[in-house]
Amino acid sequence: MTFSFSAPTALEYFDSLVRSDDQFPLLEAAAALAQDEYPELDVQQVLGDVDQLLARLKRRLPADAAPLARLRALNQFFFHDLSFGGNVNDYYDPDNSYLNAVLRTRRGIPISLAVLWMELAQGLGLQARGIAFPGHFMMKVTLPKGQVVIDPFTGKSLSREDLSERLEPYKRSNGLIGDFDIPLGLYLQPAEPREIIARMLRNLKEVHRAQEDWQRAIAVQDRLIALLPDAWGEHRDRGLAHAAQGHTALAVQDLETYLAHAEDALDIDAVAEQVATLRRAKN
Repeated sequence: MTFSFSAPTALEYFDSLVRSDDQFPLLEAAAALAQDEYPELDVQQVLGDVDQLLARLKRRLPADAAPLARLRALNQFFFHDLSFGGNVNDYYDPDNSYLNAVLRTRRGIPISLAVLWMELAQGLGLQARGIAFPGHFMMKVTLPKGQVVIDPFTGKSLSREDLSERLEPYKRSNGLIGDFDIPLGLYLQPAEPREIIARMLRNLKEVHRAQEDWQRAIAVQDRLIALLPDAWGEHRDRGLAHAAQGHTALAVQDLETYLAHAEDALDIDAVAEQVATLRRAKN
């Protein structure tokens, strides 16, 4: 008797990583996002490259280094010696979200830089977490004498005043002023790994939608739905991308899934009309 085993697809591999919140492998899931664009990518090689950076960093520090000394050594190594930083010249390049490319170019967007930095920080025993700050992902480290919030784009520590100033435009545009104001601390809650991967995918989604690259948008939507199966708006958005790509049957299937679950959504009538239009076109 012979057995044949086929390797999992990139999406099946990703789905296996994100199925459970228990010990969610943030770095591996983030690295795996690049497999749609780089089909031959060895994700384990990416993880190995990060391990090598951590080993180099650890050699610089005595084993009993205090947390603040470890943080300073990490920031010197990551932002200065290796020159990781924000890609200010081409912010919307999809490569800014792919860890293999960020490791190669040393350029990324805040969230991809943060994922790499946090992996190194945790490898040094620091209590580092991501912050889903509006418009700009941040990192924070809990030290014996308090918290430090760091901008992954520049490596700079941010004061409460800095953070409040950055929040002002967001608060004003969302009416969160006066009686509706929200304390700063609520914006500094740690982001869970699943939230971080969702934010990375939504960044890619917006890039592909802006370029009307529906094939790549669909691949991103497939991952978002694997990650967040009950996020019905993602089913709708995949359906709209399928419709734009001419995949009528798949579009109808996704849009009807959305209509069946998103009962109170404001766009129900518009989506139902689109389904009717697609059905007429199919017939």
